[in-house]
Amino acid sequence: MFDNVLSLSQRKWVCEKTDENQAELLVQKLGLPYAVCRIMAARGINDETAQNFIDPKLQNLMPNPSCLKDMDKLTAFLADIIEQGQDVGIIGDYDVDGATSSAILKMFLEFFGVKVFVHIPERDEGYGPSRKAFDEFEAMGVKNVFTTDCGTTAFEILDEAQERGFKIAVIDHHEAESRLPKVLAVVNPKRIDEENDYPYLKYLAAVGVVFLVLVSVNRELRNRGLYEKHQAPDLKNFLDLVALGTVCDVVPLVGLNRAYVKQGLKVISNRSNLGLTTLIDNSGINQRPNVYHLGYVLGPRINAGGRVGDSSIGNKLLCTKSPSEALDFTQKLNGFNVERKDIEAHVLSEALEQLEGKPQEYPIAFVYGKTWHQGVIGIVAGKLKERYNLPSFVMSVEDDEVKGSARSIGGLDLGALVMTAKEKGILTKGGGHVMAAGFSLNEDRIEDFRRFVGEYVKEKLSEESLVPTLSFDAVLSLDGANLDLAEKLDILAPYGAGNPEPKVVIENVRIAKPSIVGEGHVRCLLSNGRGTFVKAICFKCADNEIGNALLNSKDLRFDVLGTLRVDTFMNNKNLQLTIEDMMRCSNE
Repeated sequence: MFDNVLSLSQRKWVCEKTDENQAELLVQKLGLPYAVCRIMAARGINDETAQNFIDPKLQNLMPNPSCLKDMDKLTAFLADIIEQGQDVGIIGDYDVDGATSSAILKMFLEFFGVKVFVHIPERDEGYGPSRKAFDEFEAMGVKNVFTTDCGTTAFEILDEAQERGFKIAVIDHHEAESRLPKVLAVVNPKRIDEENDYPYLKYLAAVGVVFLVLVSVNRELRNRGLYEKHQAPDLKNFLDLVALGTVCDVVPLVGLNRAYVKQGLKVISNRSNLGLTTLIDNSGINQRPNVYHLGYVLGPRINAGGRVGDSSIGNKLLCTKSPSEALDFTQKLNGFNVERKDIEAHVLSEALEQLEGKPQEYPIAFVYGKTWHQGVIGIVAGKLKERYNLPSFVMSVEDDEVKGSARSIGGLDLGALVMTAKEKGILTKGGGHVMAAGFSLNEDRIEDFRRFVGEYVKEKLSEESLVPTLSFDAVLSLDGANLDLAEKLDILAPYGAGNPEPKVVIENVRIAKPSIVGEGHVRCLLSNGRGTFVKAICFKCADNEIGNALLNSKDLRFDVLGTLRVDTFMNNKNLQLTIEDMMRCSNE
């Protein structure tokens, strides 16, 4: 229907493909509107898996943790530590996944009286385990060390620490190589030698893997009879942090991850974690927190400590039992977040200066600067990717080395790209996922890396894949876009990576009563000319082509693409479409 036509934002609209027969089967089984069932079928949900999708429960989706390599070794190690009351050191990452995964492991151990020391590296210390961390632990007499959200490829540091007498276990989810560090255990669903009996485990964030470890250790302690004399922990109380880390690490919300987030949101509403509750109350959230709040309000604040401030504050906030500490940590994170936004705006401006109006040899956004704060380069890479629909590489040139961050588009595996560049000796360090990666290199190899990346991307991506696309799930008339449908679409939540919020196209509408509201938003009514109206809003569009069309539409007709939502302002339920793009009707 919209083939070979570009929208007002110069994007190609693509309808998600689906098995129409499966959609009909779901309609018969679930009694839901066809549009809802079509979306489910397009996302691989069938009549056998529909119930676990609609109502994901941990007991139905969680495998036996022992299915993961080294899980039983790590479990016995942790259980021995708990029974013997030995001290523990934890090395985490400086992002939300690192803060949450190290926090739940720390709180679980402290429940049994174990003394725990957490080391979250600052950005200039570098990602993952370091000699500094092991020196600190050694000075405190701590010999049992766990890494969370890092460690799988830290061969040199971990091998050396093992020789120094440390007992080390790695809990991670990053891409692995054929070799592993010489430690007691490496629990990582992405180990190359994993059996893959449960493919969705590869999608877990580190905090999800840590939760599986806790389930395994809890079972072992029960089998050893510890709970005959000691109270058992309620692991479900940790699901608030599991949900937070899972959403903020942008892993697909499918399988077990979907259950983690769905159940974790319920735990968050119980307000049992003092630090998280304090952060919610001081972040302008005045409703029950949802995935949006986790990913775009709370996550950036916790991340801000690791980007421009003190990396350890996120972990400390999530673990504290002191109201005054919780408030202090929250205020510091809010301050860091404001500072992060200012720094980010400066770096983005300079990055655009390097790219705008200059012919590029390769289909990539590749920029670097000597004054760029390494804590924001990942965010800037994401913004460049969104702006140009190109794989984006942003680097901060430091005195000793260049540190970079990259974001990808569909069809390009950044984790594989970085691993290949590292194997070729172009990068000194690196790792990541399909859509995001971090890396380091020497300054004199920047041009080599640019050529390598450019040729790699040219080989992997076709010209067609570089045309910006916008996927949608269903086409509706204005009469079909009603409040009942919007409410039924809510059963598809929680939304996130792997399960995006559904987008619909409403055909052949006129624009009525457009007006600018707030900071460049345009509000209007959509009309079919027969007395049916639907409220709509397009955010931050007043100065672009979409805003211009909304404000000056006269009697033109459009196909409008966006998300249908239930607006509960003032406790009244109303339908509203959030407009993302528009296209002039083909017969105009």
